[in-house]
Amino acid sequence: MASEPLRTAVLGTGIMGAAMARNLCRAAGTRVRVWNRTRGRAEPLAGDGALVAVDPAEAVEGADVVLTALHDGPALLDVVRQAAPALRPGTVWLQATTAGLEVLPEIAEFAREHRLLLVDAPVLGTRQPAELGRLTVLAAGPREARERAQKVFDVIGERTLWLGEDAAGGAATRLKLVCNSWVLALNNATGETLALAEGLGVDPQDFLDAVAGGPLDNGYLRTKAAAILSGALEPPSFAVATAAKDARLIVEAARGCGIRMDLAEAGAERLRRAGEQGRGGQDMAAAYYAGFDS
Repeated sequence: MASEPLRTAVLGTGIMGAAMARNLCRAAGTRVRVWNRTRGRAEPLAGDGALVAVDPAEAVEGADVVLTALHDGPALLDVVRQAAPALRPGTVWLQATTAGLEVLPEIAEFAREHRLLLVDAPVLGTRQPAELGRLTVLAAGPREARERAQKVFDVIGERTLWLGEDAAGGAATRLKLVCNSWVLALNNATGETLALAEGLGVDPQDFLDAVAGGPLDNGYLRTKAAAILSGALEPPSFAVATAAKDARLIVEAARGCGIRMDLAEAGAERLRRAGEQGRGGQDMAAAYYAGFDS
């Protein structure tokens, strides 16, 4: 007898959530419901076989697994509270939002109150790896959740790094913040370097040729430099507004453990200025423009 399909709800269909939901729709043995605050961002997934729910409660009704991929902690808590009446005890909650450490105890308390199996599961990757199902999943959660969780992770990612059984302990979120600190540093350094080249009258391509193939070269430099030089900043792989939020979370986490993050603070300010320039929906490479007065 064939096993029952895994009923999965995806709450949040932005860049990452939509890609993960689409891959789940295409996977054998899964049924997917999706919800997004702006319904128009979820509706294209109907063409992939997803049921587009009218509210979070409808999305999670009967779900075996709930995957959340929302903007931040406050948005996450608001949405799961709306879903609460339809959540079943024993449901596996894969929490993929980069929500930060401060809100994690509240997330864990919600899971305990509703007897959910919480897996803190932020992911590494941007639009293209998400669309290809090649994310890296950083996961922490109880062993009884892992079989169901891994069925989802095997679809959305190519690697899962389990970091213990205590989701509330924050091991996965802490590692995510460390990784994103490196990503944002590379992004901001690329933008500043190309802005300096322009200011000094240096052809940016000469800089790229000078470091090509050596220890100063890397794929991320090439990707973000190409986006800046071509002006191809939309659709974003990782939006300025989201990067600015993550930068704030990194700085706050560092302060909480007595670490000074001078570069991260400066990078957060660059991303904030880029947002004020109206570039919040563009790729975070647009922080390049924060280096200019106008």
